[in-house]
Amino acid sequence: MSNELILGNAQVVTAESVITGAVRLADGRITAVEPGAGKPASAQDLDGDYLLPGLVEIHTDNLEKHFEPRPNAVWPSALAAVLAHDAQIVGAGITTVLDAICIGDYQASGKRRRILAESIDSVGKARAADLLRADHLFHLRCETSDPGVVDMFEPYADHPLLRLVSLMDHTPGQRQWRDLESYRTFYRDKAWSDAEFGDVVARHKEQMARHSDVNRRKILDLCRGLDVPLASHDDTTEEHVEQAYAEGIAISEFPTTLPAAKTARAHGMMNVMGAPNVVRGGSHSGNVSALALAEAGLLDALSSDYVPVSLLHAAFLLHQRAAMRLPDAIRTVALNPARAIGLTDRGEIAPGQRADLVRVRLHDDLPIVREVWRQGRRVA
Repeated sequence: MSNELILGNAQVVTAESVITGAVRLADGRITAVEPGAGKPASAQDLDGDYLLPGLVEIHTDNLEKHFEPRPNAVWPSALAAVLAHDAQIVGAGITTVLDAICIGDYQASGKRRRILAESIDSVGKARAADLLRADHLFHLRCETSDPGVVDMFEPYADHPLLRLVSLMDHTPGQRQWRDLESYRTFYRDKAWSDAEFGDVVARHKEQMARHSDVNRRKILDLCRGLDVPLASHDDTTEEHVEQAYAEGIAISEFPTTLPAAKTARAHGMMNVMGAPNVVRGGSHSGNVSALALAEAGLLDALSSDYVPVSLLHAAFLLHQRAAMRLPDAIRTVALNPARAIGLTDRGEIAPGQRADLVRVRLHDDLPIVREVWRQGRRVA
C-alpha cells in the first residue's frame, strides 16, 4: 500500500499482552500487529520503545487554565488558548480528549459563566478548520447547587460533540469538601477570617438546600433520550452511589471513600480516579488514595483532571507500585475510558482500530512521550 506506515522493533502494548513486534497502519487504521524480533523492511525503527494506544482523557480542566492563566487575566485570543491546550494534551500522549467544561459556578466570580460559550465555540471552530492535533469532544460538568445551571446547560444538551455529562456539588461540608479545613486550605488565597469563612460555608449550604436536588432532577430529565453517559462526581457515601445508580448513572467519578467505590463496583458502575492522585501518592483534598483503590481491584479508569502529563505517568506507576500488569494499567487510560463513553473505534492496538498511537521511552522509570500519531498521521 502506498500510504502504509510500519512501526517496527517496538514493545507493543495490546489490551492483553506486551509483544515485541511491529504495527502496520494504512488509511488511518491499524491493519496488522505482527509479533517478532527485528524490523520489517521499510519499517520505522522504534529502537525497542513502547508503542501504546493513544490515551483517552475523559475529564480535564486544562482548557480553563489557558483561558484564564492567572486570576482576572483572560487570554485575548480564545483560539490561541485552545491551540495551546491542544499542544499540551498531545504532548502528554492523549489523542482523544473530553474537554471538561464547567456549567455553573460555585464561587462568586462568575468566571465560568463568562467563558462557557467561548470555550465551546472556539473548540468547534478549531475542529472545523482542522487545527487540532487531538480529537476534542466535550464533557459538561454541571454544578447542581448553582441557581442558573439548568439554563446554562440546556442550550448544549444536544451538542454533537457532547460525550459525557456529570453531576457535581462542591458545597463545603460534604462530598469532596467534607473536611472543612481542607476546603479552607484549598482557598487559602482568600485569607478568610473565621467569621468570613463561616459566612461562606453558610451561604453555600443555603444555596445547596434551595437548588441542588431540584437542578439535579431537571438536568437528568434533559439527558433522558440522549445517547450520552452520565457520571456522578465525588461520591462519598454508599447513599450517594445508590442514588446515582437509581438515576441510571454509569460512572462514579472520583469517589472519595473506599465504601463508595465498593458500592459502585457492586452495581457495575465504573470507578474513575484522578491520575494526579496516583502520581502524588494521595488526594490533594485528603480523600481516598487511587493506589489504594487499585490495590483493592476497584480502579477502572484514570483521568488527568488538572495535570495532563499525569495520565501516562500514573498508568506506569500502577504497573510499578500497584502490581498491575502493564496491559491492564494502560487499559485504565485508553480502552476502558473509550468504551465508557461509547467510543468503540479506539483505545487499543488491534486490527481495525484507529491508528492512534504513542511511542514511549522510560527514563529512570519515568515514561517520556517521543512520538504521537492520530489516525496514522504524526502529530507530535
